[in-house]
Amino acid sequence: MMPTRIVRKKADFILAAAAAVFFCSSILAGQAPAAPRVYIIDPAALVKLKVHPDKAILALAVSDAEAALKVPPHSVMEKPQAPPSGDKHDWYSQAGYWWPDPSNPKGPYIRHDGVQNPEKNEITDEQFFNSTVRAADTLALGYYLTGNEAYAAHAALLLRTWFLDPATAMNPNLNYAQFIPNKNNGRAAGIVSSREMPEAIDAVGLLAGSRNWTAADDAGMRHWFGEWYKWLTTSDAGKEESGHPNNHGTWYQVQAAALALYLGKTEDAKMILTRVRDQRIPDEIAADGLQKYEMARTKSFSYSAMNLHALATLATIAQPLGIDLWKPAQPGGPGILTAIEALLPYDANHPWPHEQIEANREDSICPALYFAVGYTHDPKYTDGLNRFHCKATAEDLIISIGDKQ
Repeated sequence: MMPTRIVRKKADFILAAAAAVFFCSSILAGQAPAAPRVYIIDPAALVKLKVHPDKAILALAVSDAEAALKVPPHSVMEKPQAPPSGDKHDWYSQAGYWWPDPSNPKGPYIRHDGVQNPEKNEITDEQFFNSTVRAADTLALGYYLTGNEAYAAHAALLLRTWFLDPATAMNPNLNYAQFIPNKNNGRAAGIVSSREMPEAIDAVGLLAGSRNWTAADDAGMRHWFGEWYKWLTTSDAGKEESGHPNNHGTWYQVQAAALALYLGKTEDAKMILTRVRDQRIPDEIAADGLQKYEMARTKSFSYSAMNLHALATLATIAQPLGIDLWKPAQPGGPGILTAIEALLPYDANHPWPHEQIEANREDSICPALYFAVGYTHDPKYTDGLNRFHCKATAEDLIISIGDKQ
């Protein structure tokens, strides 16, 4: 009997090959594929993959999507606790690095940076949001590349359940995110918890044309994202988070820029991205590439990598607007690549010489490396992917090929 792993790989290859034949025949018949409305991946790269299918990427996309089919629909209604509003449709989450004060057990929790309090996991909104959005984006990409409507159907179910179904939909705010027990009901810092939101935006764009994604679904998501953008840019929490100089503020800008473009607010997006280029990057990255606000953390490597992931994502979002975030605003000054190179030498065999209380997080640099490879095609970043044992998704591979495809 053939081993299960070989059977699965063979099935993935057959599915990928079938998809390639389907799309090539469509193109030969004069049906040019439309560029999807996405922001984290270059839409032109996706169109080129339809015209010139890559068997390895298609096989990985199928494998990723098959795994995502097993993710059940979740909603904010599943949490056992109601937020202070009394409405379970409002997102609720507890700050992870805050603990009971031994000297004042009934008083406000106190902070232990980088040390996760397991109480946080008792409220499920954040983990269910992340699993929903990642699976929906993976399925939508699988659908776009293969035409498999089963992927689109499940992606649509996940998105409808979280965002659209009146019985289960999340209210478009984070008023009660990352609350600190006995201290507050929510914090601006909680907005970083929704940093995966642009993946939901891309999922909607990739589902366009599917018979399982209706005009009503599309209109519903546009309305929801419009309300989310309004809250993000006008609430006190949103205004505060926007100004944070560390990864919190950077991930806020990722959400705001992607949403602005999706909603047709191009001038808003240009303003956001120009400020990132001219103010945020020069302020965050020192001449030696170290990021001073992340170096102050107890997990300075992984938080530096996390901020670089956000900056590299912003660079991709900015590219179609003619705004190059990879190049420093001041010639010769430090930039995103300078900061990546400051982390690049420190793999598992070469310990990071600064504070990093969580071990085995060297691979947190991988997301930024995929973007760097796609932008520069420099072998030193490809070598980094190998040294850090980066495990690619299909989306990662598409990002890393950049304009080579």
